[in-house]
Amino acid sequence: MKRLALLAALSLGVAAPALAGNPMVGGAAMYPTKTIVANAVNSKDHTTLVAAVQAAGLVDTLNSAGPFTVFAPTNEAFAKLPAGTVETLVKPENKATLTTILTYHVVAGRMTSKDIAAAIKAGGGKAVLTTVQGEPLTATMMGKTLVLTDAKGGMSHVTIGDVMQSNGVIHVVDTVLMP
Repeated sequence: MKRLALLAALSLGVAAPALAGNPMVGGAAMYPTKTIVANAVNSKDHTTLVAAVQAAGLVDTLNSAGPFTVFAPTNEAFAKLPAGTVETLVKPENKATLTTILTYHVVAGRMTSKDIAAAIKAGGGKAVLTTVQGEPLTATMMGKTLVLTDAKGGMSHVTIGDVMQSNGVIHVVDTVLMP
């Protein structure tokens, strides 16, 4: 029994530094030593996003050095889209449209919630972030919740922020953003 307790204590001692305070996402540990893709594939809440990233051919990009800030929609966020939308977007003939939508969820650089909040404060209540796709995404605060407003006026809330990655940071969002 003592050996079991010692093994448990040792394994916790090894695992805890690896997590470095990162929240669990989709029931999976998110490791700051892994890339955005390497972590995302383990989240049961992001299977649709991972499939979309694969269909768009963005795996290598999101595995690169970055850094990137990714606003990662959950499966529930994708489910809010009209019926058949995801199935249509992941078809090879729609790769360009899918890529446009996915890269609209990415900002160059590593922006933590604190960084975004500071930009919002400096901007008098809003910050305009330029996405990798090229169009603006507007960040505001609703109480303590970070809210993103897309080019079409749709709003998405950050539900889990500051999930640190080796090549950036992920902020989990509850709605797909549209350019």
